[in-house]
Amino acid sequence: MKLSKLIKKIQFVVIATGISSVVTQLLAIREFLSQFNGNEFVIALILFAWLLLGGAGTLLARSVKKSASFNRLCWLSVVLAALSPIELIAIRVLRDVFFIHGASVGFYPTLAYIFITIAPYCLLLGFALPYSLIVAKNAAPDYSGTRIYILDNLGDISGGALFSFSLVFLVTPFKSLFIANLPLLFAAYRLYHATHESRPSILIGAISAMGILMAGIMIETPSLVPFKGEMTYYKESRYGRIKIIKDREQYTLFVNGQPMFSNQNTNMAEEIIHYPLSQLKSINSVLMISAQGGVMNEVEKYHPETVDYVEIDPDITDVVFRFGLLKKIPGLNIINSDGRAYLKNTNKLYNAIIINLPEPDTFQINRFFTDRFFYLAKQHLAPGGILSFYVKGFDSYISDTELEKISSLYHTVHTFFKNILLLPGNKIFLLCSDKPINKDIPTLLDEKNIMTDYINGYYYGNVTNERIERLSKQIIPDSHINREYSPQLIRLMFSQWFFEFSTSPAGFIAALLILTIIYLVRITKEEFVLFSTGCVNMGSEILVIFAFQIFFGYIYLQIGLIITVFLAGLLPGAMFGESIRRQGKQLLVFADGIMIMLLVVFIASILLFGDHLPAFAFLIFGFAVSLVCGCQFPVALYIQGGEKPAAINAFSADLIGAAFGTLLTSILLIPYVGILWTAAGLILFKIISLMVIQFNNETHIPKTISII
Repeated sequence: MKLSKLIKKIQFVVIATGISSVVTQLLAIREFLSQFNGNEFVIALILFAWLLLGGAGTLLARSVKKSASFNRLCWLSVVLAALSPIELIAIRVLRDVFFIHGASVGFYPTLAYIFITIAPYCLLLGFALPYSLIVAKNAAPDYSGTRIYILDNLGDISGGALFSFSLVFLVTPFKSLFIANLPLLFAAYRLYHATHESRPSILIGAISAMGILMAGIMIETPSLVPFKGEMTYYKESRYGRIKIIKDREQYTLFVNGQPMFSNQNTNMAEEIIHYPLSQLKSINSVLMISAQGGVMNEVEKYHPETVDYVEIDPDITDVVFRFGLLKKIPGLNIINSDGRAYLKNTNKLYNAIIINLPEPDTFQINRFFTDRFFYLAKQHLAPGGILSFYVKGFDSYISDTELEKISSLYHTVHTFFKNILLLPGNKIFLLCSDKPINKDIPTLLDEKNIMTDYINGYYYGNVTNERIERLSKQIIPDSHINREYSPQLIRLMFSQWFFEFSTSPAGFIAALLILTIIYLVRITKEEFVLFSTGCVNMGSEILVIFAFQIFFGYIYLQIGLIITVFLAGLLPGAMFGESIRRQGKQLLVFADGIMIMLLVVFIASILLFGDHLPAFAFLIFGFAVSLVCGCQFPVALYIQGGEKPAAINAFSADLIGAAFGTLLTSILLIPYVGILWTAAGLILFKIISLMVIQFNNETHIPKTISII
């Protein structure tokens, strides 16, 4: 067979590998989100581990020289296809093997679990790209490393688009894997058939891999069977994984592994509704952002004209009414929208706004506990109206971190409301109004002839005047406001994540910095530019992911689109960079300057427009950053000569830099300084890159010269 046809078949394998790997990565991210309660920091840890392991796999290809062959590339592709469902099932079922069922998991065990479950696939995937280049160069010595980079980007974009615009809406995770890996198996068979027409072994391997993919589909639902109880409903929503678990007579709704509703939580339902509504003389309209089981029964006792129930996911509202977790009452309006977006776009005033959300330990939830949201809520309350929300409570002792959290919330909401009443218990309720608030809830209910089980019988014994006064006196007077761009609660919850397990991020960060410095000492200046570019590209991606959570609150749906957009810019950038690579150092300098400018625009846009920015503005920013980043790769490769070792080093520098940027922004910067100062930190890093380029006065730099 002609050499050109073989090269084309290798290229098809590279593209198909990109399709398969991106779909696998996106499904792995969503699976981890489901296992770890939608924690955005888990997204960063996954991306970090994925990139670092991929970079390590790339470095392993250094040892491969003449031994690379078409045959082994085919088998590498088949094994990759077979590993993808194995990886997903491992993520899903091993959590209860590694950890106690239902228990929270610390930072270091989470990171270790991520590394263990994805390592086989990611190492092999990182090895595959440079191995494909080596096979191509063995066949055609003048074959360009940049071309492999471009083809890989093309496959990545195709996989991201396939998932984000089709698979996520139409099929379950294991069916998605089956569809995404068919091109890879077909490409591997075509390449093998072209070189070993009489040997059926690759066909047997491909059929075996397809059997593993089909087995994944068959065990998909059984793999979700709960540790306790019976799963009576399961659906992969656009916004998360929804399960209904029945345990005797109790039905509980789980979203992304977190219990959200129960049909036997009367105490909670009474507190949520009667604490705020008992304060009002007349009630025309009530807004509920999310809900708890049984709350509609309690709201109905006040006979409001309208009750607007806002829940972003229509699949959740469908299932809670179907299983009787909520009751349809007169005047009920179901609004499937983001709570903040709804308030921003409506002119309606409410007598009461009731927030029913979990702890603000993610950016998605924290956005309902910031100064901007409380201001927005105040604008939609009728005169004398009341805002109510709650956080985790305590029995007899409140930890320092919890006290700081309560104090921050108290001072944040006190900026907009004259009166704040703190009611302690299993949950600490904050009732906020400009009118005086009466803490004698049972008496208020008696005056309204409203009967309750828990409040009338147990309120005076649990919520005593002494406990109320003691909690109020403990409020820290100079606690920080919880702001959108400087999230004090996220900072506290992140610190508490380590405190609960008597650990600290300091050791991990120190080890990371030491390893990074050792790596930087050993690379060339061009490789440092690619390292910094990978860092800024992934750092910007993390910025956009967290910004989406802050402003839009549905990252589970949009994570695929965000990653796809960042991948999409790399392709035209690499093609443009390849066409003008002879510009050399000048192009690297220009690209760094453009990246700095884009980050400055990002900061200015957030400051000037904030949550008025449309979603596509963040996507345009992501595309522009990745476009410029993609432009630098072929230039740096050209300066270093473009040979196999240079290409492998360039691939690894890009991946390792991206891994470093992921962790730098998500673990060290965003939780402690917010997204704006994080963007400023990325600008500083690119300024250092500019200085490194400027000090390089040679067109070609020997590989022995390091940047430190």
